[in-house]
Amino acid sequence: MLKGVFPATKKDGTIYYRTSINYSGKHISLGSFASEEMAHLAYKEASQTLSDAVITIDNVYSHKNILPHEKIIILLNFRDNGLYFKNPIYLRKGYFSYFLSEHEELKFDIDDLFYYSSHKIQKRQGHLFVSDYGMQYSILSRYGIRPYAVAGRDYQFVNGDSYDYRYANILVINRFHGVLRHIVKGITKYRTMIHINGNYLVGTYSSEEKAAVAYNKAVDLAKAAGIKKDFPENYVDTLPPKEYAEVYTKIKLSERYLSYLEEFSNSPA
Repeated sequence: MLKGVFPATKKDGTIYYRTSINYSGKHISLGSFASEEMAHLAYKEASQTLSDAVITIDNVYSHKNILPHEKIIILLNFRDNGLYFKNPIYLRKGYFSYFLSEHEELKFDIDDLFYYSSHKIQKRQGHLFVSDYGMQYSILSRYGIRPYAVAGRDYQFVNGDSYDYRYANILVINRFHGVLRHIVKGITKYRTMIHINGNYLVGTYSSEEKAAVAYNKAVDLAKAAGIKKDFPENYVDTLPPKEYAEVYTKIKLSERYLSYLEEFSNSPA
């Protein structure tokens, strides 16, 4: 066998070749390959990556041929920073990079290192998510951003870099479901909308919390009118229970919306 290569057999009897390397006291698996020659080339590539200082995080892909991008990043980080992660993470000064692909480098605060070192980020239809306890969670949820929130409307990247997920770079504009911030003559207002066979304006309010409570009240009234829809509701943790109840009782909803509910409840089944 060529150096670093070990034969193995699949359940159907097919022979394949595994390769691994030892570095700084750690045994690192490099993957499986169909031929002994390819497995050996992967071993040589890993060996060169770990020993050649000319290869850096900034030029590593011009040297990569056999190994997947995840493994190359893992090896470089172990070489340069002395920490081995199972995910494609590279520690930088004051933050870390997570290489989603050769051309997608996500940036995170060090505070998130433990989480992402044990949770693999996946991408589907433009959405980034991790699997946790059998469920899929958008990485935006760690910033208090609702599922299916719209970039630029509900949140924005302060420096314009949509790959920079450091907390200081994430500005949450609309925290609550059904609430949209808008500015009229320099004054910030919060508009509440609810979707029932089209969008209905619930009202416009002076604070985000009031607008969120108005949405919850609109949902309750819709259900009371017999509208059977799975509405999301807002958890307004900035209001104590007593204050929430006072706002809920006093908050006014648009006459058009109330009229629609009355018509719906009086319509034949």
